Amino acid sequence: MMVAKHCEMGDLLKVKVNKLTSTKTQLPYSYYSLPYCRPDTIVDSAENLGEVLRGDRIENSPYVFKMREPQMCSVVCRLTLNAKTAKEFKEKIDDEYRVNMILDNLPLVVPIRRLDQESSIVYQHGFHVGLKGQYAGTKEEKYFIHNHLKFTVKFHKDMQADSARIVGFEVKPFSVKHEFEGDWSEKTRLTTCDPHAKREVTSSESPQEVDDKKEIIFTYDVDFQESDVKWASRWDTYLLMADDQIHWFSIVNSLMIVLFLSGMVAMIMLRTLYRDISKYNQLETQEEAQEETGWKLVHGDVFRPPSNSDLLCVYVGTGVQFFGMILVTMIFAVLGFLSPSNRGGLMTALLLLWVFMGLFAGYASARLYKMFKGTEWKKITLQTAFMFPGIAFSIFFVLNALIWGEKSSGAVPFGTMFALVFLWFGISVPLVFVGSYVGFKKPVIDDPVKTNKIPRQIPEQAWYMNPVFSILIGGILPFGAVFIELFFILTSIWLHQFYYIFGFLFIVFIILIVTCAEITVVLCYFQLCSEDYLWWWRSYLTSGSSALYLFLYAAFYFFTKLEITKPVSGILYFGYMLIASYAFFVLTGTIGFYACFWFTRLIYSSVKID
Repeated sequence: MMVAKHCEMGDLLKVKVNKLTSTKTQLPYSYYSLPYCRPDTIVDSAENLGEVLRGDRIENSPYVFKMREPQMCSVVCRLTLNAKTAKEFKEKIDDEYRVNMILDNLPLVVPIRRLDQESSIVYQHGFHVGLKGQYAGTKEEKYFIHNHLKFTVKFHKDMQADSARIVGFEVKPFSVKHEFEGDWSEKTRLTTCDPHAKREVTSSESPQEVDDKKEIIFTYDVDFQESDVKWASRWDTYLLMADDQIHWFSIVNSLMIVLFLSGMVAMIMLRTLYRDISKYNQLETQEEAQEETGWKLVHGDVFRPPSNSDLLCVYVGTGVQFFGMILVTMIFAVLGFLSPSNRGGLMTALLLLWVFMGLFAGYASARLYKMFKGTEWKKITLQTAFMFPGIAFSIFFVLNALIWGEKSSGAVPFGTMFALVFLWFGISVPLVFVGSYVGFKKPVIDDPVKTNKIPRQIPEQAWYMNPVFSILIGGILPFGAVFIELFFILTSIWLHQFYYIFGFLFIVFIILIVTCAEITVVLCYFQLCSEDYLWWWRSYLTSGSSALYLFLYAAFYFFTKLEITKPVSGILYFGYMLIASYAFFVLTGTIGFYACFWFTRLIYSSVKID
């Protein structure tokens, strides 16, 4: 957490500039990629891993204030556009880019009054580079730049001392064609904005046009306002939640699904475990023994290792790694360690946890591999260490090349790429090996029933027990349980809003686990009852298929909510959503698999078989 800065009267406040962002292109650029006024030397602030991956580039700026000393019409610099710079500004205005600045770790916001309600103000992150418009009576569209910034710094006064802390940083941007008399020098007074004559800029009446040979004078005002907001709660305005109801509604909705499924699972458990087993264990007559219920007929085949068992081990291991990463991250987030004020904290935490959870991935895949009578544990370890990260990294690499081709600051620099590869090869892979070694040394998991030598034939199945059909049906419920929360997560990522309601997310995550487990158990039971014993892969895919719906929903969101027009940005969106869906598949599939594994072991261990 940041330590509060106590500022005395007249202390220097340095504004830092961050990336230019746009929800239309999703490609961030560094502030000085546009020919804005520069300080004498540009200093790049140290960014953490998460910030670099998000494309944050935090640099110093020529905007310097003195604490509680208002300024009017301070001139930053004067520049004359040429064809190239004018074109750069126009492109950024066209794509609705916004300028992000930071003061004392607080991002700059533009307060906007909501039209429907009188009192409520929404905060928009950063101000637009400029705007498009027509002069009255003309058809031609012109571009205007926001060159006059009216900053408001809100501070909370300390009662005892004469110091204050900054609790808010707002701006109102204007476009003004500044005028002055005589020749330009450092001391020139502007006629359009003059502190001595008390002429201040209140509207964009004669705006500053962007075109070749135009001269732009950048100016700013600073106003200081005392505020009742305590320093500790200064982030609250940024995080105002407009729609708590929707979250509660989504959770109640999901709980209904969970209750329904839990009822079914309880029924199955009671029926199979209690009635069937008691009946089976007191064999009255020989005839009754012949009429075993469906799932008991396959007891000699149910623990036969599946085809492609190596791959299953790898995927289960990766799923365990994900599960651990998400669980620990959520717990940290709920306890408030990863608040949005800690820029890039969430990203960094996810990456580091992923690397350390490699230990559990190796352990889980090796235990399962040994149960499938596998012997080459090193092979399975290598696959676990490289399969998912390899695929994700290659997609990421291609996307990064595309971003780099657009000269965006969102491209991960070579040094960071190296750091990521080091995390993967230097820490993650050895940990997977350690985990595997420990897992393979453990005694093998015993099957509750013996497996026959000769596989039994699977009877003709009803159409609704068709693998593809039941797998696709299985994915609907886990997706249904999370999709409202998903909407908020997508909005926070792609529309650059803060996501911080980790309490809700945690509840939804628990619901997701329960739903995945239960739907898999129910469908697995039906499958075994119709004497189909190939449940290993089916259990993984049943809950894992929710990832397919997640990807389809992401596509739906793209076409209905986002205004992305550039092809590169579209490829970016779908590339990242593909990685996310793949991760979701591995996570939900593993939950389903373990639930089913536990369930089959439970029901078969309670049956006496001669």
